[in-house]
Amino acid sequence: MSELLTADRIDEIGALGFDSPDPAPLVAELVGAVDEGRVADPDDTGYALLVAADILEQAGDLADALTLATRAIAEQPDDNAYARAVRGGLLLRLGRSDEGMAELTALRPLLETDPAATYLVDELAESDHSETALEWLTGALDAILERTRTQQHESEDAQDEAAAMIYGLAQRRHDLREELGLPHDEYDNLADRLRAASSHALDALDDGPATLLYWPQAEFNALLMRWPALVDSYPKTWDEHRTQIERALVEASGLGGGDLGVVAATVAGLAAFAGDNPVDEETLDEYADSLDEVGLTAWPPGRNDACWCGSGAKYKKCCLPRSRS
Repeated sequence: MSELLTADRIDEIGALGFDSPDPAPLVAELVGAVDEGRVADPDDTGYALLVAADILEQAGDLADALTLATRAIAEQPDDNAYARAVRGGLLLRLGRSDEGMAELTALRPLLETDPAATYLVDELAESDHSETALEWLTGALDAILERTRTQQHESEDAQDEAAAMIYGLAQRRHDLREELGLPHDEYDNLADRLRAASSHALDALDDGPATLLYWPQAEFNALLMRWPALVDSYPKTWDEHRTQIERALVEASGLGGGDLGVVAATVAGLAAFAGDNPVDEETLDEYADSLDEVGLTAWPPGRNDACWCGSGAKYKKCCLPRSRS
C-alpha cells in the first residue's frame, strides 16, 4: 500500500505549489490520496483538497480548482463554511457572479457570530468586490453594536465575545479602507481608538508578552526527547502544537491584542539559557522573554504569504484554517 498522506506532507506540497513549473504531480498526489483513502487523519481530507484547489488556482486552472473545492465541501459536511467561501470566491473569479454571491451571501450571517469569518471578506476583496466587502463589514458592525446597546449580555463571556467581534471587524474594515485609499470615517476612528486602548491594556498586563514560543517540527521532537518531564506541558504532536499556537493568537487578537507574534525556539538555545537549572514551565516562560526581541515573526502574515510555522505553504492553506477546525 502507498504511503499515508500526512498533514506535514500536505503542507510541503502546498509550499512546493508556490512556484512549481508543473503542478499536476502535486495535485495528483493529494487527490490520489483522498481517492484511495490514504489521508493519515481523515479530518485533513478537506484540507488536502483545498490545498490542491489552491495549487490549481495559482496555475490558472480555476475550473478544476472549483471542482476540488466542491469536493472539499462534501468531505466535511459539518464544518464546511471555509470551503464554501473558497468555492464562492472561485465562482466569482470564474465570472459566475450570481452563483458566487449566492454562496457567500448564505454565509454572511457568520460575520456577526464567528470571529474567524472575515475569510468571507477576503474572498470578496480578492474577486474585485471590495465595495461589497466593506458593506458587509459595516453591516456586521452595525448589527453587533446595536445588540450591545439594546440587549443585556447573557454572561461575561458573551460580553467579551461581542467586544472581540467588534474589534476584529473594525480592524479588518479599517485595513480594507486603507488599502482602497479611502478617507477615515467614524468606524475607522473607532478602530484606531480600540487598537490604542488594547495596546495600553496589554502593556499593563502581568501575564506575559504578546509573543508565543513556537517549536519548529524538528526542535519540537527533540525537546520532548531531551526533557520528557515537559510532555504534560505540550500537545502530543507538532501539528497539535502549531494548531494550539494559532488558536491562542486568534483568541488574543479577538480580545484586542496587538503586536502579536511568534518566536522560534531551539533545544540548543534552551539548554544554553537554562544551564544547570531544571527546565520547567517557568524556565520556558523566561526563555521566551529572552527571545522576545530576537527573531520575532509578526502575526498574522498575509493570507497569501508564507505561513509563520515555517512549512513554506501559504498561510491561508496552512495554519489559518487550523484555527477553525
